[in-house]
Amino acid sequence: MLPSSTNTSKTLSDERREWVRIDDRVLLEYRLLTDPPEGPILGIPPASQEAITNAIAKPTADLLLRSGEQLAQSPLLPWIMKVDWLLEVMVKTLAKMHPEGIAIAQVTDVTLSGGGIGFLSSRNFAVGDMLRLKMVLPPFTAIHTTARVIRSVSAKDGMQHDIATEYTDLSPDDQEHLIRHIIQTQAERLRGRRGQAGTP
Repeated sequence: MLPSSTNTSKTLSDERREWVRIDDRVLLEYRLLTDPPEGPILGIPPASQEAITNAIAKPTADLLLRSGEQLAQSPLLPWIMKVDWLLEVMVKTLAKMHPEGIAIAQVTDVTLSGGGIGFLSSRNFAVGDMLRLKMVLPPFTAIHTTARVIRSVSAKDGMQHDIATEYTDLSPDDQEHLIRHIIQTQAERLRGRRGQAGTP
């Protein structure tokens, strides 16, 4: 029995949604599946004090950006900032106690889609390598998945590696979170461009 045209168009629409992509900044941690699941990440420099500050501040900054005046005027904001400060102090203390490095997702420029993620890495990976990924979408949506490296080439700076991956174990819920984030970010950027074009 042939699929109905409605089912066929829905399948095509779902496939197109999966490959819609954006350039973004997210909290990202990645390591080979064969690496220890916790602790310092092999081949990745330890997180600097600045990287720790940026990682702790990013979710709250994203929340403020998305909530606008509503959160800015809220009595909860000072408490959120206090929790961020305490968390930053604790993580920086842990980092000093473990000079070999601690595992912490770092703010990373990525190309994000519902089918995979691309990023620059100081560690080289081979095509076919399997990675364990942890990322946080704004403001607080954690995604845990595995991905296969499908491209690994020297970056333009000659020091890093341009890595592209495809997800191999992404739950339907997490994929929906990713696609929603991508579509919402595209819509926000389009509104921003239209607003700038409309200003005198």
